[in-house]
Amino acid sequence: PRSDCIAAEQLCLLDSTCNTTYRTLENCALAKARVLPLDHDSRVRCLNAELDLGNSSLLHCKCQRRMKRQEHCLRVFWTVHSSVTDGYFNLETSPYENPANEVHWKTDYNKLAALVSGEDWSQLAGDATNPCLKATHVCNLNKKCVRLRTDYASICTKGAGSEDACDRRKCHRGLRNFFEKVPEDFTKRILFCPCQDELCGERRRKTIVPDCSFQYNTKPNCLWLLDSCLEDHICKSRLADFQQNCQPADMSPDGCSQHNHAACLQAYMGMIGTPMTPNYVSNSSVEVSLWCTCESSGNQKEKCDQILGMFESNKCL
Repeated sequence: PRSDCIAAEQLCLLDSTCNTTYRTLENCALAKARVLPLDHDSRVRCLNAELDLGNSSLLHCKCQRRMKRQEHCLRVFWTVHSSVTDGYFNLETSPYENPANEVHWKTDYNKLAALVSGEDWSQLAGDATNPCLKATHVCNLNKKCVRLRTDYASICTKGAGSEDACDRRKCHRGLRNFFEKVPEDFTKRILFCPCQDELCGERRRKTIVPDCSFQYNTKPNCLWLLDSCLEDHICKSRLADFQQNCQPADMSPDGCSQHNHAACLQAYMGMIGTPMTPNYVSNSSVEVSLWCTCESSGNQKEKCDQILGMFESNKCL
């Protein structure tokens, strides 16, 4: 039976055979994290260890997006699935439980999808000319929403306009806290508010304080951005979740191979506050992108374009 990876790890460590196999996989994952080249025998040993888990609950365990000790859970998942990352960046398997199965995530995803197209806003926004401003006011009525929004805003604006650069890592953590701990009814309204003018669009684009969380002084190469992401368990997990839920499909009515556009939007929200944080590219459109370029990618230009294309030309998203 599928369990969360922390519980599965505890069970495994009580069994001598599973314990030995798991320790081997930990060494394999550690070597990959340090980008140490594994010789042929070591690679075989790592693959065999993964196969030896057989039907162990470790092999089928998952994590929940809002669980405590999430980073520990994700570390266990990637220890057991370290061979998945042998491909360039096609992670394929999300470590997260299907949202529909999560006890802590009771959200109507179709309602979220409708919200993005503006269908669900009439009741809340009334005749407000700036729905993003209205969304902020709604957030201010909720203690947790206003506290965590104020937290990340103050962290992400420190150093702005001065010689000191902002602390991007702390800013990202503050953003993740906001999007993970505040009920989605508030966060999705702030992030996906439907705009008709540039003043509203600017407020929406600045939701995540892009000067700190999104933009560097110069655009880095997208391959560098990806490498930074794959070194971080949370970012790698959110990217795998995004790839699974935002896979485009031409024949699908909503452009998504999973036929669940709302789950893709939720996976998109999960990318905010990671090294691969996306954002709106202008005040006048809903197009999103990463802050990176594919110039000077050499013979990896195609791979680089794929990374950008996941956001810039993704029909599902």
